[in-house]
Amino acid sequence: MATSSPVRVDEEIHACAAAVAPAMSRSTAQQISHWARIGKEFELAPDVSLRDIEQVLACDSSYDDLTSREQAIVRAEWAERTEQRRRTLDLVAEFEAAGMSYVEQDDEGTIIRRQP
Repeated sequence: MATSSPVRVDEEIHACAAAVAPAMSRSTAQQISHWARIGKEFELAPDVSLRDIEQVLACDSSYDDLTSREQAIVRAEWAERTEQRRRTLDLVAEFEAAGMSYVEQDDEGTIIRRQP
C-alpha cells in the first residue's frame, strides 16, 4: 500500500477535484493524486522540452513554436502566475495612493464611485 503525506492544495484545485472526482469514481484526494501523476508524466514525456517551455515563460521564445503539450504546460503556469499576481493586488490602495477615483460594484450590483 502506498504511503501518503499531507500536502496543501490550492482551494481552486481542491474544488475542481471535488467536482470531478465522483464522475471518475475517485475521492478528492485520489483525483488530485491522479492529476499530479499525469503532470509528472507529462513533464517527463520525450516530446516535451522543458528548456523550450522555460524560454517561453522567460519571454525569450514564442509560444507558437511549442507543441500542443508544451503549450498546455505553459498555459497552466501562466494561470498559476496570474492567480498569484491577482492575490497580491491591492488596487484600492494603488488608486488611493495615486489620488485616482474608481468604481466598483457592490453585492447587489449597484455601481459605487469612489473618490480620492
